[in-house]
Amino acid sequence: MYIDYEASLRVIRIKDSEIFKCSYALAAKEENYYLNLEKGYKGEEKFDEWIKPLSNDRIVLNDLLLEYNNTLFQIDSLIISSNTIYIFEVKNYESDFFIEGDRWYSISRTEIKNPLLQLQRNESLFRRLLQDLGFNISIESYLIFVNPEFHLYQSPLNLPIIFPTQLNRFMDKMKKRPSNIKDTHSKLAKQLLSLHLKETPFNRLPEYHYDQLKKGMTCPVCQTFYNHLKKTTLICSSCGGREEYESAVLRNVEEFKLLFPKSKITISDIYEWCNTIKDKKTIRNVLTNNFILIRRGKSSHYVNND
Repeated sequence: MYIDYEASLRVIRIKDSEIFKCSYALAAKEENYYLNLEKGYKGEEKFDEWIKPLSNDRIVLNDLLLEYNNTLFQIDSLIISSNTIYIFEVKNYESDFFIEGDRWYSISRTEIKNPLLQLQRNESLFRRLLQDLGFNISIESYLIFVNPEFHLYQSPLNLPIIFPTQLNRFMDKMKKRPSNIKDTHSKLAKQLLSLHLKETPFNRLPEYHYDQLKKGMTCPVCQTFYNHLKKTTLICSSCGGREEYESAVLRNVEEFKLLFPKSKITISDIYEWCNTIKDKKTIRNVLTNNFILIRRGKSSHYVNND
């Protein structure tokens, strides 16, 4: 995943959802929001890798979006073991923070949301949901910090927090707890997955318009715009990466379809969108070889083969 606020609007895939970036300057609030989103995603990737050893004899469910009593709540990671369900709130905070009372601050004394309150809220809602489903199993909740550059001053000893330096010891502790998954555990996991909401109201996209977006194809390695085409190969002037023009065009067609779902796939539109390729015939050949042409005079367009 990448975020480059000076590049054109491009699709950023975060697991099963999509967010976007714009070619025009984002407001400071928006830019900060997307930077935090990217950092959070990278933190979840680290956590997913860390938690793998527990997935053999436990059930791991990630990114659950649930609803209880008309209230939405999201669980970063949930582990079902024999006798306990573990709820993890994962944070990829970097730099120094401190606590005063129940308030959290950055080292510059900017107050931030108390992540423990979010963890407590999630546990409370999940506990009631679990009871309604007819399951009586203990719950343990932890706030996990995965970034080695994070430090929290004035943290009380009794908080359910696992710091980066404690991750290995916490993993060893979890491994020592026996777990024997039965049909009831699998049934619970299936029920939770069935309750997972695929459509989330949390995705906030900045407003964008076709005319505002910089046109062109970006290198999939470093996201720099291609500016050199040698025969059938696009060459990145930044990282030296190479890509066959056909795969690059197809990738950009998919972006165009996602960003402008109401627009039809035409030679002119894809030619303008790709920009780097200066010969319309090349675009026509790629579309003809990979899509079905619907002939309707001036409104002729291409559709998927399936």
